Amino acid sequence: MALLPTPGVPTGVALGIAAIIVLAIDWALAPDPDSIRITREHPPIVGIGEHSEITWRVRNPGRRSLKIWLADDLFPSLSAERRRVGLRVKPGASTTQTTTFCPRLRGLFVIARMAVRTAGPMRLMGRQSSRECLSELRVYPKFGSASKAELWLKGRSIAEVGTRSATYLGAGAQFESLREYSIDDEYRRIDWPASVRTGKTIVRTYRAEVDQRVICVLDAGRTMAADVLGAPRFEHCIDALLMLAAVTSRLGDRCGLVSFDQEIRAVIPPVRLAGQLNRLSEAIYRTNPSLVESDYRKAFSYVMSNFSRRAMLVIFSELSESAVEESLLPAIAMVAKHHVVVVASVTDPVVSLWETAKPASTEATYRKAAAHWSLEKRRRTAASLRALGVTVIDALPDELPTLLAETYVRAKAVGRI
Repeated sequence: MALLPTPGVPTGVALGIAAIIVLAIDWALAPDPDSIRITREHPPIVGIGEHSEITWRVRNPGRRSLKIWLADDLFPSLSAERRRVGLRVKPGASTTQTTTFCPRLRGLFVIARMAVRTAGPMRLMGRQSSRECLSELRVYPKFGSASKAELWLKGRSIAEVGTRSATYLGAGAQFESLREYSIDDEYRRIDWPASVRTGKTIVRTYRAEVDQRVICVLDAGRTMAADVLGAPRFEHCIDALLMLAAVTSRLGDRCGLVSFDQEIRAVIPPVRLAGQLNRLSEAIYRTNPSLVESDYRKAFSYVMSNFSRRAMLVIFSELSESAVEESLLPAIAMVAKHHVVVVASVTDPVVSLWETAKPASTEATYRKAAAHWSLEKRRRTAASLRALGVTVIDALPDELPTLLAETYVRAKAVGRI
């Protein structure tokens, strides 16, 4: 039907009024977005770097088909597609839409709101509203060394600590039993009275003491924020910390945590209870390194006042020469007299490669010199700490968890803790 011009009204104005009327009708007939039922579903806990899914369930309670647009309030670090465009839902029916996400950061993510838009019958106008749709997603540290910890324990038969007299010695070992001498036993473990009585060479076997304490002191200051292989040093240290916690729990010891920067950020007392590893993960997952200087004196004072019993103190830090000389070295004497102190740090494999590579250009030559200078400073820093009786482990990211576990077991075997 042709639109007839109204007398006295220009054609263009009449067309504009007609268009406005049509748009208003289309908008008025667009369904109310608040009437559409939408729920969001996802796992409550995922690990950093793990792939999972978010599902939206959309139900149309109306009597005609709907076309809707959905935008969820997802965080960029989840690496998820947050929009769904032009979903068609039949009357009284439901549909589901999913998106895959892979979190890059740890923490508690509160997904609070969701935007919904509907279109009118002519798809010219629509209505949009923002609704509250609250859900929480916890992203935990990726415990990449979990399987490695169990394999490492089985490979060394650590679960049977003390069955060989030549391996686990020292004042801290408890006498377990007598058995016949084997070729790799030490002569000083021979029990001569028992040997005379039996007519055979008998040795004493010892069992390493259990219920010892390991306290992980995790630096969450600025030096731990630097990237190594695409992740902050802090993340690599968390992986090593969790493997150490798994090993200590397996061997009957207690592992605790003190995380700090300028303030004490998180504390988990060293207890031997089921789920201690989960408690450590729960305390760590919200913690990220801050761009502030770490206060080691405050951290060590807290440790000394709250955990006075002798323990292995594992300090996860960065061997930055200036930071260590200004903060760690002056404070470490507070704990070195009472505890077995281990400093664990992550070295950058790229810098190590630059130091050993044969330069093929002027740029590579300068890079090699800079890498050598940087690593030489780390070696001097480590030497300064060792001079105070501290054990220093400066290792590549994939080597640190195993080396740290071996250091703990060795100290346990010889009775240092």
